[in-house]
Amino acid sequence: MNILTWLVIIPLLTITGILLVKDARQAKIVSAFGMGIQLIVSAVIVYLYVAMRKAGITDEMVMISSYEWFKSLNIYYTVGVDGISVAMIALTSVVVFAGIFASWEMDDLRKEFFISLILLATGVFGFFISLDLFTMFLFYELAVIPMYILIGIWGSGPKEYAAMKLTLMLMGGSALLMVGLFGIYFNSAPDGGELTFNILEISKITIPIEAQRWFFPFTFVGFGVLGALFPLHTWSPDGHSSAPTAVSMLHAGVLMKLGGYGAFRVAMFLMPEAANEMAWIFIILTTISVVYGAFGAIVQKDLKYINAYSSVSHCGMVLFAVLMMNRTAMTGAVIQMISHGLMTALFFALIGMIYGRTHTRMINEMGGLMKVIPFLGVAYVIAGLASLGLPGLSGFVAEMNIFFGAFEHPDTFRRVATIIAVSSIVITAVYILRVIAILLLGPIRDHHFDHLNDAKWYEKLSIVSLLAGIIYIGMAPLHLSDIIRESVMPIVDKLL
Repeated sequence: MNILTWLVIIPLLTITGILLVKDARQAKIVSAFGMGIQLIVSAVIVYLYVAMRKAGITDEMVMISSYEWFKSLNIYYTVGVDGISVAMIALTSVVVFAGIFASWEMDDLRKEFFISLILLATGVFGFFISLDLFTMFLFYELAVIPMYILIGIWGSGPKEYAAMKLTLMLMGGSALLMVGLFGIYFNSAPDGGELTFNILEISKITIPIEAQRWFFPFTFVGFGVLGALFPLHTWSPDGHSSAPTAVSMLHAGVLMKLGGYGAFRVAMFLMPEAANEMAWIFIILTTISVVYGAFGAIVQKDLKYINAYSSVSHCGMVLFAVLMMNRTAMTGAVIQMISHGLMTALFFALIGMIYGRTHTRMINEMGGLMKVIPFLGVAYVIAGLASLGLPGLSGFVAEMNIFFGAFEHPDTFRRVATIIAVSSIVITAVYILRVIAILLLGPIRDHHFDHLNDAKWYEKLSIVSLLAGIIYIGMAPLHLSDIIRESVMPIVDKLL
């Protein structure tokens, strides 16, 4: 059996194990064990991929296997990875593993919570390894649907409203995406022959330009909804704010990356002519996302809403970079997905831990917390510095690749858009430093916070696993960018 298929089987086996245990505590142990094994398998896949490249294997995709599923429509379970997929698999494994331990102390979670959470993770892993558009869409839906249950049952605040809004908007995006994918399928054999959903086979032919003009917007916007594309981003802040800690971590850290990944793996790669023609429209929308998200964060008082709007800005930066259509910017887009996934998962983990101690998320009700919870405070500062792009942390590496790559483009329109988008760095610095000052520094405002307990061992494990990735990418960026760069080139070559 292909090792990639174990990325789907292990979560399913973990779900089976959870069904067999008696209570939520045992469900946590089974979940942690299963996702620990998943993390090890992901590390093995990264090692094998790097070893293959060092051995001189230059295939676009490796570890490929294919099994016939529905012959009449030429649907196959086809899996394979390149450097981009491998990086996203590693990100997902770390975030899911950290999410389990970040939820360790929540007593109101039941077996069904962990089943739904791991089912969501199963869809994400399946999406990143799929090379068949139909299978990819199936896993995409598997990742999105559990969000309604997770927020609607275990969320907080106006959770029913947030869950319904998120589900309706993402299902609307899925409807657009389905139209786009079937448009690609029915135009996958323009010279006659058998229609196919296989991404690699479709990339070898040229879809008629008229069909591209019709179906590129459906596909890009369909994925863009999950990537918080303006003005279809409004589900994201409400969903983030109402979701439980682990769900917020997976939602912002991993699930939103399906949008950016799908936009360039499918829309840009398979319909390059339409992408070139229509890029200016989406550059305008993504530039608005980048700046609007930063301004949205600066006026918020709730920690979760601040991070939610920050995610809109950072995910908008991913789509912005993809539309620049050169190697530097698109490499930066992938690094940004990894960096944002780690730091926003860390933010939401810390927010959940702080809320569990203070029972408030309003920054004006807190202050001086660095004195009583120094470990959590220092971790929050590092996450904030990564978000604003401090050199030595992952955010700097991602943003420099994006903005240098974007400004490399000779088109004046793209350069002007880049200058506008760069302003988000200043805005981000303002709200990050403001939150750190109010939340962590100064006198303790509420005497009830005088004797708060700092992070426990399982919380430290969750935090350190995410911090390690942020610092590693910042200090040794070439290790990640070398894996990604070669895999970006086939997409860039088709776009030029």
